[in-house]
Amino acid sequence: MQSTLTNQLNSAFTLFLSLLVEAMPFLLLGVLFSGLLLWFIDERKLLSYIPRHPLLGALVGSLIGFLFPVCECGNVPVARRLLMQGVPTPVAIGFLLAAPTINPIVIWATWTAFRDQPEIVVLRVVFSLTIATTIGWVFSVQPDFRPMLQPAIARALPKLEPHPSAKELVEAQTSPLLRSGTFFLGQPGGPVRLESVLEEKAASPFFRRPSKERLYLLLDSMVQELRELGGVLVIGSAIAAAIQVAAPRELILSLGQGPISSIVAMLLLATVVSICSTVDSFFALSFASTFTSGSLLAFLVFGPMIDLKGIGLMLSIFQPRAVIYLIVLAAQLTFLLTLAVNLHIS
Repeated sequence: MQSTLTNQLNSAFTLFLSLLVEAMPFLLLGVLFSGLLLWFIDERKLLSYIPRHPLLGALVGSLIGFLFPVCECGNVPVARRLLMQGVPTPVAIGFLLAAPTINPIVIWATWTAFRDQPEIVVLRVVFSLTIATTIGWVFSVQPDFRPMLQPAIARALPKLEPHPSAKELVEAQTSPLLRSGTFFLGQPGGPVRLESVLEEKAASPFFRRPSKERLYLLLDSMVQELRELGGVLVIGSAIAAAIQVAAPRELILSLGQGPISSIVAMLLLATVVSICSTVDSFFALSFASTFTSGSLLAFLVFGPMIDLKGIGLMLSIFQPRAVIYLIVLAAQLTFLLTLAVNLHIS
């Protein structure tokens, strides 16, 4: 009894370390992209290129992964930064859900693993794009999304409309610049009075500083963001490792041939295993001989969107009820699409 418990603890600790070692580089990459977004991109110019229509905005957000190829650990800090820069909610949610799959690195890895089944590659991209765009569009129905966000994120959102008119830009007199970790300030947050928003970029403490000092503030912000998200990642990885050891995996694998049970089993497995989207194709390939094509797609589509360590990171942006909505919608849409594959294509 004691020996079994010791083995389980050793296995859980090994899994915990493997999840952490696998995910941490991608979290670092996401934090780096998050900082560079603010360094190089003017949010007002960014907003001017985003479609006004919620459905088109969600579609554009889902495709941004081609520009920022991050996995499900690195997409969270980038999505946080997009929200703080005033990007509409459908765009940020579309990116959050689709970026781990709709990026050239993951597409290439999927093609390498399923070279003999090209339909898996195509359907993974199509289903991920469809689900992310649909969920982003659904969330656009909420007129004010601030109650769905964590208080720190909600306070960081710009007060102006996503597409302000020229008159609004001239008449606006304040800009909610925040402390380091959200926007760059050398002092605690509070609105900064400006003569006009047209002077905001020039008057911003960040842009007025010399390049060396701006670089220091960028690194300081990245360290703070990494410290915040890194702690969440550690907790999520520990929970995922504990559940992997305790869950009856043999029972899950025994459900592989049913058109419905195989999908449910793979949805659960994707959530528990919490494997990075850059290598999950090779993990799924090991089940190709025992599981249906639809269930393999369920693993490849749902896993990068929702897993245990990712849920913890999402809670750094959204309130719990918003995360629950995301999980339920993603699971339902994945189930319906992959069930159609099992019934009509496989």
